[in-house]
Amino acid sequence: MRCPKCQANDDKVIETRVSKEGDVIRRRRLCLKCGFRFTTYESIIPADIYVVKRDGRREDFQPDKLRDGIRMACWKRNISQEQIEQMVNDITTSIVQENTTEVESAHIGELVMEALKNVDEVAYVRFASVYRHFKDTDEFISTIRQDLPPHENEPPQS
Repeated sequence: MRCPKCQANDDKVIETRVSKEGDVIRRRRLCLKCGFRFTTYESIIPADIYVVKRDGRREDFQPDKLRDGIRMACWKRNISQEQIEQMVNDITTSIVQENTTEVESAHIGELVMEALKNVDEVAYVRFASVYRHFKDTDEFISTIRQDLPPHENEPPQS
């Protein structure tokens, strides 16, 4: 494993934990060159699932891309790395359980939005604003109002 700080390939695993579900292993590592500590996550990824993009292209399903998108939506929010990993694992498991070799990128986007909606509304709005390609602010506001439940202190929408 390459150190994210100094790029050295020599590290030592100092702690290993298996998730409650048993489908992910979290490893704390120590770079033997610079002493930097970092965490890696290991999970099983089926090699035969392809994502069908909006333009018809097909590419391998990559949980890392999913993780990066969720992480960007959760930037500066009070959401732990473990929560992000859990969302990635839940979405990956859902896709695998569909028992198909191809999944539409739109379906993955909807799974991500549902997961984020249950964790943090701001992260959900961030992801939705990029994912749904809104034409203008009115369309954005209208869609978000439909998707999120009203808060107690908000006046009803007419």
